Amino acid sequence: MSDKKQITKRRMAIAGAGVAALVAGSLTWSASASEDAPSLKSLSSASASKLASQLTSDIKADAGSYYDAKAKKLVVNVTDAADKQQVEAAGAEAKVVKHTMAKLASVKDTLTKNDMTGTARAVDVKSNKVVITADQTVKGEKLAKLKKQAKAQGGAVEIKRSEGKFTTKIAGGDAIHGDGGRCSLGFNVTLDGKPAFLSAGHCTTAIASWSESEGGPVIAESGDGEFPGADYGIATYTGDTEHPSEVNLYDGSTQEITGAAEAEVGQEVTRSGSTTQVHDGTVTAVDASVSYPEGTVNGLIQTDVCAEPGDSGGSLFAGDKALGMTSGGSGDCSAGGETFFQPVTTALEATGAQLP
Repeated sequence: MSDKKQITKRRMAIAGAGVAALVAGSLTWSASASEDAPSLKSLSSASASKLASQLTSDIKADAGSYYDAKAKKLVVNVTDAADKQQVEAAGAEAKVVKHTMAKLASVKDTLTKNDMTGTARAVDVKSNKVVITADQTVKGEKLAKLKKQAKAQGGAVEIKRSEGKFTTKIAGGDAIHGDGGRCSLGFNVTLDGKPAFLSAGHCTTAIASWSESEGGPVIAESGDGEFPGADYGIATYTGDTEHPSEVNLYDGSTQEITGAAEAEVGQEVTRSGSTTQVHDGTVTAVDASVSYPEGTVNGLIQTDVCAEPGDSGGSLFAGDKALGMTSGGSGDCSAGGETFFQPVTTALEATGAQLP
């Protein structure tokens, strides 16, 4: 057997905001009630992404869009009749809503300036509202204050409760160990021509060096990272460790990663982490802001995928595209919950790293 140690391969997927390409597929027309009625197109996520980009840039007031993976259709929010006709003529479903994305983004920014530990804020394209998720620590006067802030936004805000507590999940593809904690490797990359890997910033800013096993020899040293504010970090390999562009599927196989992409609402995604291994779910929001006890992190991907301590930094992906690294959330893989991810695209741009 080779003397080289091999970090088990990580999952990658597309991360970011808006509607993003996933797996290429066919584009067909569904049957229409009459020849004159608009036809709803059956779309792959990749085709929906392209159509969404065209429509949201053309219509007068962008109110957002999302992909319905079950029905294989694109849903585009509109605020007037002319936009509704344009969307339907293009083969997407038009949903008439009250608020534009600019309005909801402004509301979210206002709420984030008055952020409260134990809450997360994100624009929910499907409900056309800003959803504040409050964990179990938000009660009494804090909850009353939150309700008052929400009411002041005139019906543009909805409050939901989480039974768990929002925490970073340091403890989180393959395990990486350092003094004071265990995290998970996100994606193998190159930095200035040298092999490295991305993980969560709350991992790399707290731990200086990494090993494949607890107390084992050092294989990587932490470099640039940010937490809070964002939640990304990079570590450079120091030895002869193999570093394939893959994600561990924990069934004896791996998923090759060929690039990074932006996440889209409604997208079906997969997460790999060293504590709970592989779990699937759906993107529920993008550009979410979460107030952890350590501080607020902005620009995150929100999902209904479960995670637990030790999964931090692990890979979120869709097919062969990298989307994000596990940041934190509430709940667990028994009761469920929500998990937030740092977009890979943001981390690559900030660190100057590249996917192999």
